[in-house]
Amino acid sequence: MVGLTQYRSCAPERVTAFVGLGANLGDAAEALHAAIKAFDDIPLTQVRAVSSFYRSQPIDSSGPDYLNAVAELQTALTAPALLCHLQAIEQRAGRERPYRNAPRTLDLDLLLFGSARIDSPALTVPHPRMAQRAFVLQPLAEIAPGRVTPAELDAVAAQAIVRVKNS
Repeated sequence: MVGLTQYRSCAPERVTAFVGLGANLGDAAEALHAAIKAFDDIPLTQVRAVSSFYRSQPIDSSGPDYLNAVAELQTALTAPALLCHLQAIEQRAGRERPYRNAPRTLDLDLLLFGSARIDSPALTVPHPRMAQRAFVLQPLAEIAPGRVTPAELDAVAAQAIVRVKNS
């Protein structure tokens, strides 16, 4: 007879991942809501928490203000597989990449993937600029306060960001 612990080892390991969401073209609120709903269709992945929405000005770019949020996902996918699903959601939302930091209908960034450190041509985790962005740190601190230090929040305190209703 095989013990129960042997069967548990067959289950895929689950990882907590944090995804940054942003949009500043079209109906940004609808784009974020649709993306959050689309996360439910990613295999082996569940949404655990979603921050409030935050409005912020573009950084290193121009265009309308962004609407941003952060979602916490529990997944058994690898980081590259999760990224592939996130990019497919962006594509379905009409995401184009004409130039770096261009305005966008939807932007999904894999911010953190468990304790993994990944540096490949396709993916860098932790996200390389997350510590420089109030629109990432504020919503991340809302749903995972232990992931953001007071010093990190102080470093971005001058960036204008406003919490808005998720309507």
